[in-house]
Amino acid sequence: MLDVFITSRVRRKIIVIYAKYPDFKTHVRGLAKLIKEDAGNIQRELKRLEKVGFLTSEKQGNTKIYYTNKSFPIFKELQSIVLKSQRTTQKKTV
Repeated sequence: MLDVFITSRVRRKIIVIYAKYPDFKTHVRGLAKLIKEDAGNIQRELKRLEKVGFLTSEKQGNTKIYYTNKSFPIFKELQSIVLKSQRTTQKKTV
């Protein structure tokens, strides 16, 4: 269902991870391994999501760690949409 509103497959996967697990922190390569997508595409989407304020980042040595900005104005609504769409998808597969 999210694919109708968020057309970028990579962005959709990233939003689902960070909305579903708001305390999740990782770097580009770790996320690439988790969602099985190209690190270059992930990095581009992470930068976009950070620019709009959904994600925040911090440097740890030479690595940039991304995590959810829980004070993002529509975070709770977005999280609710993600969780509802996950439930809908699970019901269809059962």
